Amino acid sequence: MKSNEWLHGFRHSSPYINAHRGRTVVLTIGGDAIAHSNLINIIHDIALLSSLGIRLVVAFGARPQIQTRLDAIGAESVFHRGLRVTPESQLLPVLEAIGGLRAHLESQLSMGLVNSPMHNARIRVSSGNYVTARPVGVLDGIDFGHTGRVRRVDVAGIEKLLELGHIVLLPPLGYSPTGDAFNLSYEDVGSQVAVALQAEKLIMFTENQGLPEDDGSLIRELTAKQATERLSAGKVEGHDGDLLKAACDACVKGVRRAHIISYVQDGALLEELFTRDGSGTLVSGDNYEQIRQARVEDIGGILGLIQPLEEQGILVRRSREMLETEISRYVVAERDGTIVGCAALHHYPEEGAGELSCFVVDQAYRRAGRGDDILAMIEKLARGHGIERLFALTTQTEHWFRERGFRPSSVQELPGPKLASYNVERKSKVFVKPLV
Repeated sequence: MKSNEWLHGFRHSSPYINAHRGRTVVLTIGGDAIAHSNLINIIHDIALLSSLGIRLVVAFGARPQIQTRLDAIGAESVFHRGLRVTPESQLLPVLEAIGGLRAHLESQLSMGLVNSPMHNARIRVSSGNYVTARPVGVLDGIDFGHTGRVRRVDVAGIEKLLELGHIVLLPPLGYSPTGDAFNLSYEDVGSQVAVALQAEKLIMFTENQGLPEDDGSLIRELTAKQATERLSAGKVEGHDGDLLKAACDACVKGVRRAHIISYVQDGALLEELFTRDGSGTLVSGDNYEQIRQARVEDIGGILGLIQPLEEQGILVRRSREMLETEISRYVVAERDGTIVGCAALHHYPEEGAGELSCFVVDQAYRRAGRGDDILAMIEKLARGHGIERLFALTTQTEHWFRERGFRPSSVQELPGPKLASYNVERKSKVFVKPLV
């Protein structure tokens, strides 16, 4: 590694650090991950995220540890519909296995050794009865006993702890008003808690790098609809199938992003959060909101967005005919069938440049990161076209662009065709962002 590579990476991570500070992220860690040698590095990374001001909830599982405990006493394990049947006679060893893991994780998160990444971290970890559960009951003639499902999440209680800077640790247990304890799926706990808290992200650990394509390559991104189609086709099964179902459920119910990453790969958590490409598979909710390529039928919605700004002189006027001709250059943000944002990318291949134009987000939907999502989509498309620098002309939003890596430039740096059509009377300022 070159001596200054760490500096370059650190500087380029700052936008992601700022974007995540103060946001709620739910992590799910299965028993296999807890038993893996890389757990200590995951613990260190969790401590780092906490120190950066990210509000963390960790839901953990204990399946292999429960199995080991039951095997030790010669108890038979019964599974049905992917769930462990937990009779009364097995509840105590199940609770013992889960309790042991909880204590182990609390001890790991409490480390503060000199010369370790957690020196002086002083992390506070809190756990408790924040999940109310109900019994699965009898299915297909099988009584699931003390196996349950999430019924309700104590959002107010968890929020108070997060406000105090605590990491909230949630075991795969839920309790009922009758005083019963239930063995829960940790994927279900993580997904339902993320929905209840309206978390920014749900991050789920698996053994592989993420979800594989049919040819074995990594799937980088899936919409909830695409994920559901893969599940229905039987392309994702077993533990990865359980994770993907939980991710889809969370995204459809309002969690913005779910990530499936490796617990084996050192640094996968940090790479997923603080780099452009990430390390695993990203799942996003498309039924509720999506950023996508514009279509002809979107023109009415785009016109509705831009016309008020054209009338104020903030945007250059565009006719319906012009939009119809250039619609392939546009992306839109759609929420429940309504266009709430748009932007266009104009390509100047001879100069390796692209122009970000007609960039609008409905005023009622600003301050929720949609502008950043649209910009990320434009940058992704630009890189796909081999564009090396992206420029924007603005009269009103100088600071927004500067905060996202654009630097002031001169009119003379514009590509030739754009320079020739530059409107001197508008006095638009030019900003450029390198993409390489």
